[in-house]
Amino acid sequence: GGAVGWRIPATNEPELYDVWASRRLFHVGDSLRFRYKNDSVAVVEKYGYYHCDSSNPISFFNDGDTVIDLDDVGTMYFISGDADLCKQGVKMMVEVTSPVPVRLFPPAFSSPPENSYSDVAPSPSQVMSFGSSPETSPGPASSDSVSVSVSVTAVVLVLLGLGFSVVNL
Repeated sequence: GGAVGWRIPATNEPELYDVWASRRLFHVGDSLRFRYKNDSVAVVEKYGYYHCDSSNPISFFNDGDTVIDLDDVGTMYFISGDADLCKQGVKMMVEVTSPVPVRLFPPAFSSPPENSYSDVAPSPSQVMSFGSSPETSPGPASSDSVSVSVSVTAVVLVLLGLGFSVVNL
């Protein structure tokens, strides 16, 4: 019931705990804390829940500050160990679902720097003026070097466009 703890609900809220639990998602690995005075908490089967019967509990606590780990998928039933308090609404059922899946994302690619292609100049053999033939264009001198940069983003886009096919470049 949040900050109010494990107590007898008001007359106008007999299903306080079931309403509270129905508005939340519980997963394997979560825990519930029960805070109470002069009472107890019993984890019971469905029959024990509906009949306020704690005579054969799955587990029983009376320490006033109980933490219960939710370790199985399914419905868990909690009742006061005092049958009279249970009949007054000190009980709760919780639906526990499978653990929250861990999402693994691929590493983020950084954006290519602006003008990433501006530093790549064509070699002299690639420059042709109108009317020239490739045979008359001079090739690179032996001391010239050519650098080529490829954007990782462009490669990724190619891979995405090909449906993750292997591309040999």
